[in-house]
Amino acid sequence: MKFALLSDIHSNLHALEACLAHAQTQGAERVAVLGDLVGYGAFPSQVVARCQAIQAQGGIVLRGNHEELVQTHNVNDSASGLSLGAQTAQWTHDQLSPAQRFWLEILPLTVKTDGLFLVHASADAPDRWRYVQDERTASLSLDAAALDPAVRHGFGGHVHHQSLFYRGAGRQLMRFEPSPGVAIPTPRHRHWIATVGSVGQPRDGKPRAMYAMFDSGPAKLTFHRVPYDHMAAARAVREAGLPEFFAERLETGR
Repeated sequence: MKFALLSDIHSNLHALEACLAHAQTQGAERVAVLGDLVGYGAFPSQVVARCQAIQAQGGIVLRGNHEELVQTHNVNDSASGLSLGAQTAQWTHDQLSPAQRFWLEILPLTVKTDGLFLVHASADAPDRWRYVQDERTASLSLDAAALDPAVRHGFGGHVHHQSLFYRGAGRQLMRFEPSPGVAIPTPRHRHWIATVGSVGQPRDGKPRAMYAMFDSGPAKLTFHRVPYDHMAAARAVREAGLPEFFAERLETGR
């Protein structure tokens, strides 16, 4: 089974469609969206509708912290002192239909399928939104995922960077820096955990969208970077009246 693994779309419809089209050329058989469908960008309702269609076609969609933020944001809060995500939460809330908000609220935090553990943030505390960004946090997440002996591969997002960790002969995790488009063997005699990057908000200084493909047959993982019309996505942010910073982030990838 070839899984297309997408995360952190952040209401960026341009990037989502580009990644889905690219995944189709790579032979994707099932799509998994690992949370943070909304927030920051100009197309929350359209992105949610697209992900609902993915789910209806047999795909997997998880809940991220921005789905929770849309539900819990206090409409009386001012933007002063709020996090960047909270500054757009009310606007995003208002763009979504009640049915869409309910659908986001009931999405699962984790899914296990075909020996994979899928989560938005960390498997050890999926509702606390911890960042898996170094060997220590990756080890905690991997240990939790591997409590199920059938699980050998864990995938998440949240950190907006692409990375791969694996456990060698000992208990210590090692980090592997992936190169886009290069298939990485991830044999099942080891445990692996990866962050697949952000579809809609890359933050490494490169505006190209991120996602990953996992082929469960040969157990090979490929990280991808996909060009898309990021300038059009930035213009849409400005036209929606959202903070200028979010448009600039799409233009620069930071």
